[in-house]
Amino acid sequence: MTSSEIRKIFLDFFRSKNHTIVPSAPMVVKNDPTLMFTNAGMNQFKNIFLGNTEPVSRRVADTQKCLRVSGKHNDLEEVGRDTYHHTMFEMLGNWSFGDYFKKEAILWAWELLTEVYKIDKERLYATVFSGYEPDGLGPDEEAAEIWKQVLPDDRIIPGDRKDNFWEMGDTGPCGPCSEIHIDLRNDEERAAVPGRELVNKGDSRVIELWNLVFTQFDRKSDGRLEPLPHKNVDTGMGFERLCMVLEGRKSNYDTDIFRTIINKIAELSGKEYDPEGRTGIAMRVISDHLRAICFSIADGQLPSNVKAGYVIRRILRRAVRYAYTFLNVEEPLLYRLVPTLTDLMGEQFPELKAQRTLIEKVIKEEEEAFLKTLDKGIKLMDNLTEANKESKLIPGYDAFVLYDTFGFPIDLTELIAKEKGYEVDLDGFRKELGKQKERSRNAGSKEESDWTELVPDGKSEFTGYDVDEEKGVRILKYRTVKNKSGKTYQIVLNRTPFYAESGGQTGDTGTLTGADGYKTEIINTIKENGLSIHIAKELPSDPEGNFTASINVERRKATASNHSATHLLDNALRSILGSHIEQKGSYVSPEYFRFDFSHYEKVDDKMLREVERKVNSLIMMNIPKIEKRDIPIEEARREGAIALFGEKYGDKVRMVRFGDSVELCAGTHVNATGEIGFFKIKSESAVAAGVRRIEAVTGIAAENYIYENEDLIKSIDELLNGTPNLLNGIRKIIEDNSSFKKKIEVFEKEKSANLEKELRGKAENINGINVIRFTGEVSPDIIKDVAFRLKNGNSNTVFAAGTISAGKPVLTLMYTDDLVEKGLHAGKDIRTAAKIIKGGGGGQPFFASAGGKDAGKLKEAVGLLVENATKQL
Repeated sequence: MTSSEIRKIFLDFFRSKNHTIVPSAPMVVKNDPTLMFTNAGMNQFKNIFLGNTEPVSRRVADTQKCLRVSGKHNDLEEVGRDTYHHTMFEMLGNWSFGDYFKKEAILWAWELLTEVYKIDKERLYATVFSGYEPDGLGPDEEAAEIWKQVLPDDRIIPGDRKDNFWEMGDTGPCGPCSEIHIDLRNDEERAAVPGRELVNKGDSRVIELWNLVFTQFDRKSDGRLEPLPHKNVDTGMGFERLCMVLEGRKSNYDTDIFRTIINKIAELSGKEYDPEGRTGIAMRVISDHLRAICFSIADGQLPSNVKAGYVIRRILRRAVRYAYTFLNVEEPLLYRLVPTLTDLMGEQFPELKAQRTLIEKVIKEEEEAFLKTLDKGIKLMDNLTEANKESKLIPGYDAFVLYDTFGFPIDLTELIAKEKGYEVDLDGFRKELGKQKERSRNAGSKEESDWTELVPDGKSEFTGYDVDEEKGVRILKYRTVKNKSGKTYQIVLNRTPFYAESGGQTGDTGTLTGADGYKTEIINTIKENGLSIHIAKELPSDPEGNFTASINVERRKATASNHSATHLLDNALRSILGSHIEQKGSYVSPEYFRFDFSHYEKVDDKMLREVERKVNSLIMMNIPKIEKRDIPIEEARREGAIALFGEKYGDKVRMVRFGDSVELCAGTHVNATGEIGFFKIKSESAVAAGVRRIEAVTGIAAENYIYENEDLIKSIDELLNGTPNLLNGIRKIIEDNSSFKKKIEVFEKEKSANLEKELRGKAENINGINVIRFTGEVSPDIIKDVAFRLKNGNSNTVFAAGTISAGKPVLTLMYTDDLVEKGLHAGKDIRTAAKIIKGGGGGQPFFASAGGKDAGKLKEAVGLLVENATKQL
């Protein structure tokens, strides 16, 4: 069977068991502060498990794109080194939400594996939860008895809490699980050592195939377990691992899922695939990472330096580094593999086909940038090896700076150091890395209490599309959150007009007014696990009372104007630049908005002006909003509604129309375009390869932006004494400035030459070394030129200078080449003297400079430079 057939058989089997087959959720998670990426099949159903959302169907099955590269689910360093770890993988799963339970889950899994896929029954083992006394839980005898219907006792293995009790997190839904393992060893090996002795023991040939989770408890923050109102089933089977078994391979990477990509890597690199060698590891890493990168970009996550974007950039750079180091590929390679992946997986995941051009462009630009970084890093390594040639040890701090500041991987630092006969202080590196992680943990750490439920099982309803205020509101539940900035309260209401931050739109602010008239300020509204959560700095005095919930109306109007303007802008860009335009992200606040879109070149000023005119004409037409709520998504698509890649839509959606602009959107909007008032673009820039960004303002903010620019022009005009032609006046200033600069350059060269001549005559002989020192007010450029003049054609010479520039002290140190050959290093030596002027600096062995704050200590610092240099020889 091919991988496509294996996937289809799984979905067809559960369709025959009356399961609804749902599409994979995006791999990149949005609107969930607890997750960056989907790391398990159950993520998209979390709100159902928590009881915040009703399921569309009680029985569901799918294949889910997952990514595990951070937190406790981090397989990154194992990828490529063994046969089965991956960053991105597919998780086949079936779910029951309060419908069937252990019996059906176990017997259907057995039926699919043994009767449909025809896996040898003698090779299968099942584990069951053995109990955990601190939680008051006994063995899962129910699951064990069901397994006895199909397996002998010696192939039903008790498992501890670590292997056989699944938890979503420190708190939340959890329950016992039963794993199905398979023994892939040959008959001789199986006869020698029973498979049950190798289950969950790390043997790569006796592996977990399917995990059946029976979610029946809710873990509280104090560790207590409470029964869930409905018992659920959550199963997950690694698709790649299943393909390995059914295709008769010994490695996931030998299946058709990966070998097609690996063969292409071998062709493009000119290297043979050696499963046991370093080239084999590199090709497996690249084939795995390619999938993670492409699916992330297709789901709307571009590589960047923050959060999820940083994770993707790290994965991409890791793949580039493996190609560079082990395949000797010094040009972009990954983007050339995108067509192969698209052909392989594009049918099941059409977003790959639709986004192929964008994916190629983004990856190529990232590869080119990182290859330059690698080149720069290698040059920096040359400096480090030169600076540490006596100890033959690269300091951990310097290795960390390479890693943290320049993105240079530590293992590559080790490799280059080893080739030159050096070692890296890995303990020092890990210490610096630990400090960084600790800083990140402290910055992001928070402590949440359990929810205090005032209305058990109460449901929350959003009414903000229709009203700005709700009376007679009740608090369903609340909790306390403590973090570095202090304590806040999270409040859930039964009815709320507050829009919760999602879809790029910021959350509403406002007040909760109690019966006593006291107002509790709501400083933000966020969405978590499907709930609208109101953030307050204090709790109402009587949480069980009735309240009036009121939003900040002016803030909401400004936000709605900006959100509706994004729809009009999207429409204008498509009509003027072309139908290839696709939204790639947005941020909508009351003050301004930004809109990211796919386009492969800069939008020139003429086009931007045309776009502005188009949007403002749509505003002046005062087009009314036509809104349809809770309509089938297929109906919305038939009406031409635009859906965004990387967004998860339900079966029922909200559609917003302004004339020809038709989009699926849950945000707040104006009732007619005329309410927007006026639209003005502030800037257009690049975000990544093939992605542009427009920042714009509307209404009063747009007016103020025009006024600010008018005031600026008036101020410039006043500076030019009301010149009849402002442009010509500015042009003349620029031309005069250029002319003056040239004259200054000539003057400075003359001054440098004169100063050099003067200093040569003042040279001292100290311990047989020519020492030239200087203190005074001279520009850094002149003193640097003097230093290089003194270096050229001279030997056995030290130049130490202390100058003041713009009121701040600067030290300069130069050694001639022969002194550098004897071991002097200006970059190192200047650091000690820089401390005297309360500063720091560095540089090359022959030339260095340092800035500081205490100009009164310049002569002392220069004296120390001379003293240190002459003592070393």
